[in-house]
Amino acid sequence: MHLTQVMAGAAHGGAETFFTTLAVALQKDGVDQSLVIRPHAERVAALRAAGCRVDTAPFGGRPDLWTPWMLRRYMHVHRTTVALAWMNRAAAKLPGGAWIRAARLGGYYDLKYYRGFDHLIAIIPGIRRHILDGGWPERRVHYIPNFCVVDEGAAPVDRAHHDTPADAPLLLALGRLHPVKGLDVLLHALAAVPGAYLWIAGEGPERGALEALADSLGVAGRVRFLGWRDDRTALMRAADVVVFPSRYEPNGTVTVEAWAHDRPLVVADAAGPAEMVRDGDDALLVPKDDAGALAAALRRVLDSPDLAAHLVGRGAERVAAEFSPARVVAAYRAFLDQMERER
Repeated sequence: MHLTQVMAGAAHGGAETFFTTLAVALQKDGVDQSLVIRPHAERVAALRAAGCRVDTAPFGGRPDLWTPWMLRRYMHVHRTTVALAWMNRAAAKLPGGAWIRAARLGGYYDLKYYRGFDHLIAIIPGIRRHILDGGWPERRVHYIPNFCVVDEGAAPVDRAHHDTPADAPLLLALGRLHPVKGLDVLLHALAAVPGAYLWIAGEGPERGALEALADSLGVAGRVRFLGWRDDRTALMRAADVVVFPSRYEPNGTVTVEAWAHDRPLVVADAAGPAEMVRDGDDALLVPKDDAGALAAALRRVLDSPDLAAHLVGRGAERVAAEFSPARVVAAYRAFLDQMERER
């Protein structure tokens, strides 16, 4: 059995980060695989350092006929059993052949990109229902969630490096700086949480607008824009609360990351997180676009160590039961075994 994973993502992003996480985990578990991605140097280097076989292709627009030709030849050479596409562009470029064509859907994607595919993997039950509602038969739709790898040796980021008092309540938000992430709502909420500092780890087109908003709200002195980071464990260990204020979020990997790192979570009720968390049990759930409710929830967690400890404990239980690396890798193994039997 040989797995070829195909991903045409950007230099940074949540799906792109998990692609690397999963590929490395499968490699460590002994899966025979090869990877074809865009030539992003840092990702290529990280994957090769983990022992993965990595090749690159342009994954251009419609005139790009070379990528499908290259993939077809590549998979014949590697005798691919299962070809797994990540996101729409990779799916559009992935040719049919002697291999099983599968795709991992991390969002409520337009299913037209997956016509002719044999199997689809959904990362939350809601996406699975979306696929089934689109007419796919149940036996060809699978649910396999994401997981988070904790860097056990990582020390917390030194707050002094980001001009943050050691004794200040510290909030952490991770994600692309884009309107759908609701970071503007979080900045409004921060104005109503006196003394708290906020680290925002991510990059994107809204950075200038968010910096200007922080200044206009009078909270710029308590906000740190850290850019894109790959030291999530160190960031989590420096923070007191993880905040996930997205207006639109089809999955919610940050939810699992907060739980895995033993951090209390406050999250807006976008589709993925709303389906995943249990309000008051493993997270506090607030309405989207409601800065007042978000501020109140943050104050509740910061003012109540008992509540914070309860959320952390229940989150850890959820990870152990549903989202551990071992469980998710085993689910991918079972999927690949099933595909090999089908073939």
